[in-house]
Amino acid sequence: MIFERSLQRELAYTAGAVFMVLLTLVLTTMMIRIVGFAASGEIDPRDVLVLIGLTVIGYLAIMLVATLFVSILFVLTRWYKDSEMVVWLSSGVSLTQFIKPIGIFATPIIILIMFFVFVGWPWSNQQSKLIRARFQQRDEVSLLAPGQFRESATSHRVFFIEKMSPDQARVENVFVTSTENGKVNVVVSKTGHTETRKNGDRFVVLENGRRYDGQPGQPDFRIMEFERYGVKIQSQPVVNTPSTTGTPTLTLLRNPTNDNLAEFAWRAGLPLIAINLMLLAIPLAHQNPRRSRTINLVMAVLIYLTYSNLLNVVQSWIEQGKMSFPVGLVGLHVIVAAIVAFIFWLRVRNRPLFTRAIFSRSQGA
Repeated sequence: MIFERSLQRELAYTAGAVFMVLLTLVLTTMMIRIVGFAASGEIDPRDVLVLIGLTVIGYLAIMLVATLFVSILFVLTRWYKDSEMVVWLSSGVSLTQFIKPIGIFATPIIILIMFFVFVGWPWSNQQSKLIRARFQQRDEVSLLAPGQFRESATSHRVFFIEKMSPDQARVENVFVTSTENGKVNVVVSKTGHTETRKNGDRFVVLENGRRYDGQPGQPDFRIMEFERYGVKIQSQPVVNTPSTTGTPTLTLLRNPTNDNLAEFAWRAGLPLIAINLMLLAIPLAHQNPRRSRTINLVMAVLIYLTYSNLLNVVQSWIEQGKMSFPVGLVGLHVIVAAIVAFIFWLRVRNRPLFTRAIFSRSQGA
């Protein structure tokens, strides 16, 4: 029918615009957050763009759910605002007949949501974790920067170098201080280089320098001159934090612990949220043409945030064992589907969502 083609065409244009706005917001937020991590030394600055891309891939499913809901609501609200909906409804098109064209439009988006939540979300989180772990395993030499004091996280050492070769093999004018058993050791040298032993240990070999040993506040400092002095390079230990966000979906089902089942319930919940919100947007778009569209937008934001937060609560309850997995998987969505069906029934019967009878009586009195 003509109205189906018109509806789907306008939905496609609106969905593209809404998605670009959401993508811009997510990119801006993630860029500020990840650049902050790089500035604080938690990630490698060279990995910023990669981590931003991986984060966007992880959040694509959530953005697509919001895009689907908002675009349907925007288009139908505009039709009510411009009285186009009145024309279609008076031509014999019922409100339930909008489900088919909107469902056809939403089907590829829901498939993309399923792909990104079941495949893209765990993959992006796993890759981000690997990048962070690789950065955690960097050795002390990689922390050094010419002209800057750097403290090692694995030992009580502070390094300072004046010059360094591009390949980090040669250093000049080196200062190293460390604390051992209450004593301070200070080593200074003119030049140095890195060496790797057969067993894999790496050393910074300092040349033509001095070592000062002693206890602060005591005069018995020892001074030693050396031609070669080796400082072992230590790597930072990898801090493994238990997380199911990077676990592949099939692995969650093969190992059905509470945490894994809770993560699977959250992933499976996003496509179900998309379907329920897609249907809810049809009756929710109804409004008086003289009323502003801002009200519908505010309601959409509140409904989306409430629904998604309830899904997070269900996930938490499954993790804690307060709710069984089958109930947590479908219970919330069945309740929302029943509410959507009730709202549809009210709109088909041409009844308001919130009765004004009491308000009218009070005015008459």
